[in-house]
Amino acid sequence: MWWLIPVIIIAAFIALIVVRTLNFKPTNNVKVLNNEEVFDKEITVKRLQELIKCKTVSYKDKELEDDAEFNKLIKILPILYPAVFESCEFKELPDRALLFKWKGKTEGDPAVMMAHYDVVPVNEEMWDKPAFDAIIENGVLWGRGTLDTKVTFNGVLSAAEHLIREGFVPEKDVYFAFSGGEEVNGKGALNIVELFEKAGITPSMVVDEGGAVVENVFPGVSKPCGLIGIAEKGMMDVKYTAKSQGGHASAPKPKTPILSLSKACVKLCKNPFKTHLTAPVAQMFDTLGRHSSFLFRMIFANLWLFKPVLTFICNLSGGEMNALMRTTVAFTQAEGSKASNVIPPKASLVSNIRLNPEDTIESAKAYLEKTINDKDIEIEVLNGMNPSRISTTDCEGFEKIKTAVASTWKGSIVSAYLMVQCSDSRHWGKISDKVFRFSAMDLTSEERATIHGNNERIRLETINKAVEFYIRLMKLC
Repeated sequence: MWWLIPVIIIAAFIALIVVRTLNFKPTNNVKVLNNEEVFDKEITVKRLQELIKCKTVSYKDKELEDDAEFNKLIKILPILYPAVFESCEFKELPDRALLFKWKGKTEGDPAVMMAHYDVVPVNEEMWDKPAFDAIIENGVLWGRGTLDTKVTFNGVLSAAEHLIREGFVPEKDVYFAFSGGEEVNGKGALNIVELFEKAGITPSMVVDEGGAVVENVFPGVSKPCGLIGIAEKGMMDVKYTAKSQGGHASAPKPKTPILSLSKACVKLCKNPFKTHLTAPVAQMFDTLGRHSSFLFRMIFANLWLFKPVLTFICNLSGGEMNALMRTTVAFTQAEGSKASNVIPPKASLVSNIRLNPEDTIESAKAYLEKTINDKDIEIEVLNGMNPSRISTTDCEGFEKIKTAVASTWKGSIVSAYLMVQCSDSRHWGKISDKVFRFSAMDLTSEERATIHGNNERIRLETINKAVEFYIRLMKLC
């Protein structure tokens, strides 16, 4: 009867997995407010139209920027939001930073709400509608910056305008911190943070762009998911250079620069960075995994066993799930010979790398050198920033944001997550571990694809949902 022993062990093991899966149920731990927020939705849309008409395009080459357009936007703000300017302290800081202070009933632990009003360049001929005419058609507003992020810029100020006119005063101070150079890593937001640091002001929460209310982004989950970033990945651009004596293409030597670089590229693609289950991702899996189908619930309830399966899924599918789990490498630029029949004396590749919170610029470079393992290839870090500080979710600020999300987008699942892009909010990690990234919108995959792309546009109902979200959040401050 000895054979019964392994059968019993296997049966007990399977039973353990099944029981853990069945107990891995959704938890109802988000407060939902059922009151209706009533405000002037027409004027909210008109304000955003006026902001879109300002061509606040940022370039790394400052000579290409139009200062008049940035000044135009700043000058119309008192016209669009008069009550805000009457009730709030306002100051301009260097590098196009704008800071409002809405004084609360008591001092200490202020909230900070952020956005940026600069936008990326536009390839006009690829747009179906002019990018800065702010045309409304079939319930949709077209224009660069509608999503990124003039909608939240307008959402913050329109919510404050409405509440001030209603006679509302927040319990604690609320700051509105806006940057006019986020798209080119300008110092505007950093200047605001340094002002807070010198004054000894520690925010109870900082809210910037980041996640949104989205669908079909998590395996086996059909409900909309409101994703709040509690950290963001780092970023680095890396250049790989190989050299040779050059020569005519009719008699190539065994090792040419482009061949060497191609092998390096293939090595990195075949040997991706190691996966890591960081705190933001673990919280996301624990929250959304409970709403998933049985098979995926089994995986997320038993990651101690199925993490290799999850890693395999990430390797196979790539995309957002893969980006959540590891440092990613995307080759984006290449340069070789000036002529088709000449072996280049020098060739190069450039990759954009997004750093997992477990990695740093230094550790990533060491991994590249070890994996490529070719002394004839020079690896140079062109620029970069390490991953942000991971914010705590065990605080009132995070609960307030969750409540505002769940109350504005009824039926959505609210979860922490790791933001794979970079934003101005990373600067606030110097003084706070309560920095949260949420773009107050519900977006389809098609709409998300227009961010930084052609035909950026937003539904009018989305514009007003952003205002509703900030009204709810400000009432909790």
